[in-house]
Amino acid sequence: MLGPAEVRGLAEQLALRPTKKLGQNFVHDPNTVRRIVDSSGVGPEDVVLEVGPGIGSLTLGLLSVAGSVTAVEVDPTLAERLPRTVREHAPELADRLRVVCADALRLSAGEAGTGERAPTALVANLPYNVAVPVVLHLLAELPTLRHGLVMVQAEVAERMAAAPGGRSYGAPSAKSAWFASVRRAGAVSRNVFWPVPNVDSGLVAFRRHDPPADLPRERVFSVVDAAFAQRRKTLRSALAGWAGSSERAERLLRAAGVDPGARGERLSIADFAAVAAAAERDRPE
Repeated sequence: MLGPAEVRGLAEQLALRPTKKLGQNFVHDPNTVRRIVDSSGVGPEDVVLEVGPGIGSLTLGLLSVAGSVTAVEVDPTLAERLPRTVREHAPELADRLRVVCADALRLSAGEAGTGERAPTALVANLPYNVAVPVVLHLLAELPTLRHGLVMVQAEVAERMAAAPGGRSYGAPSAKSAWFASVRRAGAVSRNVFWPVPNVDSGLVAFRRHDPPADLPRERVFSVVDAAFAQRRKTLRSALAGWAGSSERAERLLRAAGVDPGARGERLSIADFAAVAAAAERDRPE
């Protein structure tokens, strides 16, 4: 494990100045790393995908329990240094690591690994500004991902894991639920990072399940986006643009068994799928 001295020492060697643009806040507390690894449920049967390994604190923890780790790092300097860090601190685990220098938002299945190298678990300390898009992209792009644990901004963790009816429930909650069951897995203090961010973090765990409907995901997500674009409006009004008119929106909602006077925050992802299915049936010949 890397402690505060090792993290700062590596940063000095690399002349690294963490940037907000890349969301670079590095975990320097070994106990937090152990907690994340333990909570992830990763075992020797897993191929772990780690996004944003940075200096390698979490990478070392994951390598000690996983079958292998594919680390995706957008910063070329950090990507080049990571294998050496692992060789220096855990040489017996070095052959379990594969590093990909790429943007996780554009990562393809081929880059992530195929066959025996296809990732089965996602464990990452995600940059706050792209956390939700990264998770949704990876779940869509990598069907082999079965479970995972990500560290995100506390507010984002609440939104991702929120259930219908709550104030935090929104498009990230509904879209995440399309792919997986999602739950909060604990809070993380800002003081375990260097540099210290101005917000606290939270852990979010997920386990993949089958989609709630046999429909193209994009069509369901278009309903979700329309419903939450104007979340204070009733669904009859909020979906008017998507449906073509408020009258057609009401017709589709009633066909799906949804109250047109409700708001988007009341609907589950299965409800949104039912509205999308009603629209498919209502298409003109």
